[in-house]
Amino acid sequence: MNFNSFQKGLVSLICCFILIIAYAQKKDLTTGQMLNGDVTGIIQPLPVIAGWVDDSHFLISRQNGMDPKPQTYLVDCKTGREQLSTGAELTPKENRKTVYLRGTDIYIKVNDLPEERITNDTDQKVNPVLSPDNNYVAYTKNNNLYSINIFSKKITQLTFDGNDVILNGYASWIYMEEILGRASRYRAFWWSPDSKKIAFFRTDESRVPVFNIVSEEGQHGKLVKERYPKAGDPNPSVKVGMVSPNGGTIIWSNFNENDDQYFGLPYWRPDGKALWVQWMNRGQDSLIVYEINENNGSKKPVYTEIQKTWISLDDMGKRITFLQDGRHFIIQSDHTGWNMLYLYDMNGQLINPITKGEYTVTEINHIDEKNQIIYFTCRKDNSTCFDLYKINFDGKGLQRLTFGNYNHTVNMSPKGSYFLTTYSNVSTPGKMALMNNRGKIIKEMGDAKGKNFDNYNISKTEIVRVKSEDGLFDLPVKITWPLYFDSSKTYPVLISIYGGPDAGTVYDGFSFNGQTEWWAKEGLIQVSMDHRASGQFGKKGVNYMYRNLGFWEMKDWIQCVKWLISHGADKNKIAISGFSYGGYMSCYALTYGSDYFNYGIAGGSVTDWSLYDSHYTERYMDTPGENPEGYKNSSVLNYIDRYKGLLRIYHGTMDDNVHLQNSLQLVKKLQDAKKHFEFMVYPGGLHGWSGNQRLHSTNENNLFIYKYLLEKEMPDVMER
Repeated sequence: MNFNSFQKGLVSLICCFILIIAYAQKKDLTTGQMLNGDVTGIIQPLPVIAGWVDDSHFLISRQNGMDPKPQTYLVDCKTGREQLSTGAELTPKENRKTVYLRGTDIYIKVNDLPEERITNDTDQKVNPVLSPDNNYVAYTKNNNLYSINIFSKKITQLTFDGNDVILNGYASWIYMEEILGRASRYRAFWWSPDSKKIAFFRTDESRVPVFNIVSEEGQHGKLVKERYPKAGDPNPSVKVGMVSPNGGTIIWSNFNENDDQYFGLPYWRPDGKALWVQWMNRGQDSLIVYEINENNGSKKPVYTEIQKTWISLDDMGKRITFLQDGRHFIIQSDHTGWNMLYLYDMNGQLINPITKGEYTVTEINHIDEKNQIIYFTCRKDNSTCFDLYKINFDGKGLQRLTFGNYNHTVNMSPKGSYFLTTYSNVSTPGKMALMNNRGKIIKEMGDAKGKNFDNYNISKTEIVRVKSEDGLFDLPVKITWPLYFDSSKTYPVLISIYGGPDAGTVYDGFSFNGQTEWWAKEGLIQVSMDHRASGQFGKKGVNYMYRNLGFWEMKDWIQCVKWLISHGADKNKIAISGFSYGGYMSCYALTYGSDYFNYGIAGGSVTDWSLYDSHYTERYMDTPGENPEGYKNSSVLNYIDRYKGLLRIYHGTMDDNVHLQNSLQLVKKLQDAKKHFEFMVYPGGLHGWSGNQRLHSTNENNLFIYKYLLEKEMPDVMER
């Protein structure tokens, strides 16, 4: 041995000795602390923001000592001074109304007065919504749209042709799931700001194929017939209408309902004089925003965008922001490869780009029209972190307002003079600070780090970057290492993923999770990792997935696995686990990518994209007729010959999103090939399940991990 080698060995030995001493001076977490959530003194709750009173005062609730009842304080932003709240700062406004359903009827409540039932029949009502002036409630019943005058109690039926396939103001499944979003709860009607009109979708599902879902319930079972367009199938036809809450003639927008098209979330112009409708072709590469005349339904384009791959329809109401001056709007677009902000006049003429560069704008937090400043959240300095910036309308004066190597969640005051930020990174527990709009910290409001945090051995979590095979991307990988990691040993790996387009999971924020600590104690390397199309690299990266789902995710993840193997992972115990799209990727990993992945846990999985819904699938893949090779190459079912290792498949029998058909076709293929696998169904389970079935599912997954990755019995304390 030469002297240099001796020196290196000695230094390594000393470092290990120091590490052992450091761990020995701290306590290990107990089973109760890890599995029962007993984290008193280790992690403490941050204060809860109870609301802004005005632009320079807010309410905050926090616990004092061991008192279980939190106290609420009024905070002066200018001084940071706190005083105990009197409870009167956020008194309800006069005649503040709320509406809600109880049973089949709609109730209304004004301030603290007794509630009042305003309907009285046995037909189920859906989605009651107050008009902006609080004088009407709109709702749907039996797939027709209704309104009720709160004062006269007069009920007006606004549409009359609703039935099993004609839906007025109620969304079809494909629109709820993929276009309007689950938060819509199938609502497909929208009040104008002046309360004079209701815009709504009229949907005709008669051409949409029926998918039969069979329940095990009762002696003869039960059949649920779902109108579900799979890739390439006919879609529902949609008309966009406008009607007075008092009834009368419906004004239909001037579109041909028989065209193969989609309509996105509509926007009422702030003055209520016109409706802006997002139109998109079936190929989803052309977007036109039309202004619809409220009197005759005529349309004129105010914004047009075409991309070579696809454009995502807005389901969050974030694409368009109208300015209060009534003359301008701001639009968000990723046509450059990165989501940016653009200033337009109301005739659709571009004034100027507001932001530019290779980063992603995620949200507009506040617009100061008087000073022509926009405050926005973005992923700029680090794609795994969110920061608050401000910029002038003309694109000048870009300034970061948040600080440090942290991930920030921001809550701005009503006029944008101040903001609260909750911030952390993977190694720093969350903190909360009050700041002004120049980026100055006024006061630290809370720290989630408990007084005993430093007295315990907590697993190490870090984010590393792995170079993609083609050298174009530094892929983020979040790793929680085994508690007593020894670089001379190898450890099993548990990768938890989702994996879909623009659906990343690697963010630089702190999370104290007892189950994570338990697995670290047991010796698992726990990993989440993002591929080039995860959103970390903007739309520019996501575009790689066009007509080719599965391929680039797996190519990038294999690079991450190679890195893990070179840094202590056992190459024979690489497990991957996910649900829905994550289930698809777990199945794909144990077939197409089986040279690198040994074990998989796949729940609610898509196994062939021709079996999933039209709007989502065709956005990325086009139709099966247009892209047969893409569908063939992305199908798990076409790589059964590569299957090795062990895959655990589980699925809900009543899943109306990813049908059980997906897993059953995979099971049949594996059986025909005489392959060994595990399979579990959850009777009555949808795209997820609760109660004892959920506990059973968790236990079965944990048993799988203990048996094949840890190679020992699962302790009784893990049973749920």
